[in-house]
Amino acid sequence: MIELINCNQGINQDKMTTVANSIRNGAVVVFPTETVYGIGANALNDEAVKKIFVAKNRPMDNPLIVHISNNDMLEEVACSISNNEKLLMKNFWPGPLTIILPKGKVISNLVSCGLDTIGVRMPSNEIALALIEASKVPIAAPSANVSGRPSGTAVSDIAFELQDKVDYIIDGGMTNIGLESTVVKVVDDTVKILRPGAITPENITSIGLNVELDSHLFSEARKDEKVESPGMKHRHYAPNITTIMVYSNNDEKEYHGICKIIEENTNQKIGIMGFDENKNKYNNYPNVTFLNIGPKENLEIIAKNIFTMLRKLDQYHLDLSIVEGVEKKGLGLAIMNRLTRACGYHVIEL
Repeated sequence: MIELINCNQGINQDKMTTVANSIRNGAVVVFPTETVYGIGANALNDEAVKKIFVAKNRPMDNPLIVHISNNDMLEEVACSISNNEKLLMKNFWPGPLTIILPKGKVISNLVSCGLDTIGVRMPSNEIALALIEASKVPIAAPSANVSGRPSGTAVSDIAFELQDKVDYIIDGGMTNIGLESTVVKVVDDTVKILRPGAITPENITSIGLNVELDSHLFSEARKDEKVESPGMKHRHYAPNITTIMVYSNNDEKEYHGICKIIEENTNQKIGIMGFDENKNKYNNYPNVTFLNIGPKENLEIIAKNIFTMLRKLDQYHLDLSIVEGVEKKGLGLAIMNRLTRACGYHVIEL
């Protein structure tokens, strides 16, 4: 039977020790990080890692990220770390940055999907760090959700779909960032961003490193293509209904573009996932439900709300949903990456 552990008011050390011992022995645990909730297991244990793929119904060619709590674990899970990779760690660890590194021999090949590299990060969330530290093993953990669905930023979002699929759920409240970690790979003097997140291209260039964006940030990898990071292949983040993104750097053009879609679908129930400034613009359309994702200029609030709102769209039994986009700059790059994939790449740019 699944056990829910409430850490909203602080870490219960006795409970944490119990969960940590269970992880070491093959249990699967949902736990909070500063990005999203993860579904984790002992990264050294093939059978435990396999349970993650089963619980999520995750394709076996979609690699997992290994979470560590200290530098001794880093030396165990990865090797041949370059000076530029160390520079990234010095500036952004603990935090929402995953670095693709040569895989250590102890890591299960299931975690890396047979690749000789592995994504590694050290989270800053105190519950995540305490769990890894108490477990004394690196924890492999993708986002806590059924594959293809929006990631979980609160236990209430994900508990139902993961019930009976995990051993423990640790509730640490709503996550701080709301989007999965930035994933990078260092090639010589260039940092290639494979998945954007809260550590932005601008953050990385500020420490003197060159940045390159992977070609798959806004397109899907081929089915026969091996990928080193989650979020580059397969359906991701999507609600159950058809979803379209409309974006323009001109607010009036964007508004009229959305109105055109509404007027072409007057017999359908439509949801608009949009900005606080626009919440009253569609009041004249009786078939429209508006979901407020925050002020347009506050990308941190938008990022925090995206996955909860994508899930909420399904609760209204809509026929169609429309999502407003943001500029692909700073955190907006990660927001647009997630929304583009949630829409199945159905984007109208005006």
